Amino acid sequence: MVQSKKITVWVVIRTILLLIVVLSILYPLLYMVAVSFSSNHFIARNEISFYPKGFHLETYKVVLKDDRIFMSYKNTIIYTVVGTAIALLFTTITAYGLSKKNRLPFYGVINSMLIATMFFSGGMIPAYLTMVNILKLYDNIWAVVLPSCISTTNVIIMRTFFTQFPLEIEESGRIDGLTDVGVLWYLVLPTSTAIMATMGLFYAVGYWNAFFTPLIYLKSQSKLPLQIILRQIVMRSQHEDFAALFASGDKIIHEDSIKYATIFVATAPIIAVYPWLQKYFVKGVMIGSLKG
Repeated sequence: MVQSKKITVWVVIRTILLLIVVLSILYPLLYMVAVSFSSNHFIARNEISFYPKGFHLETYKVVLKDDRIFMSYKNTIIYTVVGTAIALLFTTITAYGLSKKNRLPFYGVINSMLIATMFFSGGMIPAYLTMVNILKLYDNIWAVVLPSCISTTNVIIMRTFFTQFPLEIEESGRIDGLTDVGVLWYLVLPTSTAIMATMGLFYAVGYWNAFFTPLIYLKSQSKLPLQIILRQIVMRSQHEDFAALFASGDKIIHEDSIKYATIFVATAPIIAVYPWLQKYFVKGVMIGSLKG
């Protein structure tokens, strides 16, 4: 017999609080999209709320007319794909090695050094000098990819996940002649879709939103990612189309509409990808955060 759940005061309060949190997150996005599709008249009178008024696509035509958008999109996709692939490779190898603490020489020293990076760093100036003077990676794709290719937090989460993998299966693989790399590739990774998707999403979002690292290490306009170009367009004084737009007598486009349309163009791909990875994301975080 299935008993129905009672609606208690705590359930009502919790539901209300969660709805408030959801609305506080969702409303800015809806408002941004509504303004980007609305006409200047309604924006100037501050009449936009959840839905657009005076619907038109002129704002997106202006934004997408800028050649820098497509160039930076290409750069960001390259940085995200290459960076995420390298980050997953390094994170997986490091986490799997650390999960075998009984077989890893100097495990305590290596683990302590890894943990220490969560609290201490050399700082921005030593990192810049290393990247520019020693590695000679200034104005190079690897200056964006390599500094973020491994995260201590992600390594710890993935290491916890790998420690839950049955030792009997690994031992059976070694009996069949597999090396540690073979065990990882043929036995562990095929059952690690959830944690790999979770870590991949973490890294991909980080690379997609990267701003400060490209800002200090890249100088060529043709290599700048989307977030840098987004900043240039949002700053009205640096947008080349504004002066011509307001002086030509054509349909006037409000500054906020340009800003929000540009932001939406930049964030839409990640928003579109997330629902496909959500089930893996939730499962991966929960499994990787528990110690078996």
